Amino acid sequence: MMTTEASTIGITHNEKVEHPDAVEMQAFGFWLYLMSDVIIFATLFAVYVVLGGNYAGGPTGKDLFELPYVLGETLLLLLSSFTCGLVMLAVRDGKKNSVLIGLAVTFLLGLGFVLMEINEFYRMIAEGHGPSRSAFLSSFFTLVGTHGIHVAFGLIWMAVMMGQTAVKGLTPPVQSRLMRLSMFWHFLDIVWIGIFSIVYLMGVM
Repeated sequence: MMTTEASTIGITHNEKVEHPDAVEMQAFGFWLYLMSDVIIFATLFAVYVVLGGNYAGGPTGKDLFELPYVLGETLLLLLSSFTCGLVMLAVRDGKKNSVLIGLAVTFLLGLGFVLMEINEFYRMIAEGHGPSRSAFLSSFFTLVGTHGIHVAFGLIWMAVMMGQTAVKGLTPPVQSRLMRLSMFWHFLDIVWIGIFSIVYLMGVM
């Protein structure tokens, strides 16, 4: 009996010793990933700036972009970023149900954004304005599409975290993952503001 108790105490002690290192490694890996994403998007923005004026006799942004529609997309993503912030406040206060509700609302807003973007791409391609039409469209689809893929990945991550929160509760590892998810989501929001300003607003001028 004493051996079992001692073994249990030893395991618990080892977990407490190793846990901070594991958290630090996960945080470091996440920051490396996020920095690589910064480089990717910076490169795509640079490519768009260089190629964005090469229309090859095709349509320009002024011909293709529907600003009210894009404003709707932007509103959905900004609202999702706000609700994601509320989720982290609920995490801090240990309110599991509020976290789950906030994640669900954030997920639906993000899903609405992705569906609107898919619809925009479908409309443009159906009208013959696909990525192969010009360098402008090629760089546009690459930049905006890459952001959309990241949002879709974030939605998958969010669904996984809803499951973990529901099953495991707000344990320290779950809270740590939610924090990284929140940072990733806000990062995508910042990238979209850049896309909206450089691609869409400047495109319709």
